[in-house]
Amino acid sequence: MAQFRLQGSKVLAVDMTGDAVKAKNGAMVAYDGRMAFKKMSGGGEGLRGMVTRRLTGEQMEVMEVKGEGTCYFADRASEINLVNLHGEKLYVEASNLLCTDAALRTGTTFTGLRGASQGNGLFTTTVEGTGQAALTSDGPAVVLRVTRDAPLQVDPGAYVAHTGDLRQHFQSGVNFRTFIGEGSGEAFQIRFEGEGLVYVQPSERNTIGGEV
Repeated sequence: MAQFRLQGSKVLAVDMTGDAVKAKNGAMVAYDGRMAFKKMSGGGEGLRGMVTRRLTGEQMEVMEVKGEGTCYFADRASEINLVNLHGEKLYVEASNLLCTDAALRTGTTFTGLRGASQGNGLFTTTVEGTGQAALTSDGPAVVLRVTRDAPLQVDPGAYVAHTGDLRQHFQSGVNFRTFIGEGSGEAFQIRFEGEGLVYVQPSERNTIGGEV
């Protein structure tokens, strides 16, 4: 299995001995050894995946990298976060998924109105199986634990990913800036309930609901 390691905080080094990984198209910045690169249609899910992503707006252009040596990946100097999966499912915004073990299964799943609030359709990307995944974030991501006694409210513009047995509820009409009188337009929040982890970035992407 390919070995993921960080070279600093903004470059992912993947050591391969005949292994393969799936990475964001164009994210390779250097490599040594012998590597072969192949673009994968629809995020590596074939025609069905490609059509689903076009209909939902969840864009994820993916390439397969296979070979022997070390390949280096980066994306616009974003911070990189490593996630180890042991059979569970990771839910992640497509724009934040940098690289995964080839053995991990990728797909799309319905997430309700949370996706619509960001203009990304009603689906988000899933990664499932055993192996490693690398996520990007605008600034160092914070991993927040959700328990049944302690639900979590998240600004949709700061959400990156989550794992575990979590339920999402989309809430409109309020956000964090509203509380201090700086809100403008319709605002949104995501409420997570259950047991799991939520990855949040210390920067907010623009959303349809305005500045949140």
